[in-house]
Amino acid sequence: MPLSAQEREGYIERYARGAGLLRAAWEAVPPAARQWRPGAGKWSPHEIVCHCADSEANAALRIRYLLAEKEPVIVGYDQDVWAASLDYHAHPADVALATVEAVRGHTTPLLRRLPQEAWSKQGRHTESGRYGAEDWLRIYAEHLENHSAQIERTLAAWRAAQAAGRG
Repeated sequence: MPLSAQEREGYIERYARGAGLLRAAWEAVPPAARQWRPGAGKWSPHEIVCHCADSEANAALRIRYLLAEKEPVIVGYDQDVWAASLDYHAHPADVALATVEAVRGHTTPLLRRLPQEAWSKQGRHTESGRYGAEDWLRIYAEHLENHSAQIERTLAAWRAAQAAGRG
């Protein structure tokens, strides 16, 4: 179901606030906990921030492809493979965080000035099929909210492990 103008504006505001939430979550993590993983197959706060940089860079291109190309194909990727293959722990988290902030800062004004008809643009996602501009907005409005909360949960788990002598 298409979003109303008011609903869309709410999603855009959430999108605009996301980078600040991620930075605040990251800055709350003590340096000793930044590369700590809460379990096998789980990401550290450092890996989460690096994932966000790659995901947000992809997202910025995805919305542009949807808006500008005639029949855009949105390519999916395996985020866990990227984290391992690109050795996120070896990548500077401060650069990754700056990337997130720059990409969101660059994309937010674009979203705010789109005409109504732009929101009905459609493409095809290689993993999920039909994929439109409003689908994109719903996904990325919450993306950094979710990962900020993930960092907060990981920090709480690290603190609990420290208190239990398991950290």
